[in-house]
Amino acid sequence: MGRPFEHQIRVRYGECDAQGVVFNAHYLAFFDMNITELWRAAFGSYQAMLDRGVDIVVAHAELQFRAPARFDEELTLAVSVSRLGTTSVLTEHRIRRGEHPVVDGSLRHVFVDPRTLAKTAIPEWVRRGLAPWMLDASNP
Repeated sequence: MGRPFEHQIRVRYGECDAQGVVFNAHYLAFFDMNITELWRAAFGSYQAMLDRGVDIVVAHAELQFRAPARFDEELTLAVSVSRLGTTSVLTEHRIRRGEHPVVDGSLRHVFVDPRTLAKTAIPEWVRRGLAPWMLDASNP
C-alpha cells in the first residue's frame, strides 16, 4: 500500500466568500495544487512531464464538503493515486484541518499529447513515478 502525498497550505483572505469560509470553487484549485505537488515529487515538476511529451486534462471531478475552512487556517492536503488505467489516472483527495475532514474528492485525468490533445497511453515512467502513492499496490 502506498501512502498519501501530503503538504500544507494556509487559507488566504481572497479564497473566502461573504460567509467568511473558503468559497467552494477554490477546493478544485486546491486539488490542482495537490496534482502539481505530487508531480513535483514524482517527476521533478509538471513541466518535466510536458518535456517528455505528455500532458493531462481533467475528465471528471467530485467533491464532498464536510466542514468549512476559514481565513488563515492551516489545511493539510493529501492525494493518493487510486487507479492507473490505460489512458487515465484517478486520484483521491483529502483536505483536513488538523484531524477534522474538510473536503474529500476525486479527480480523473486523461493523458494526452500536448500538441493535439489526443488521448495517449500512460507512459511506463509515469507509472513508476506514481507508484509510491498508489493506494493499491496490486494495481500498478
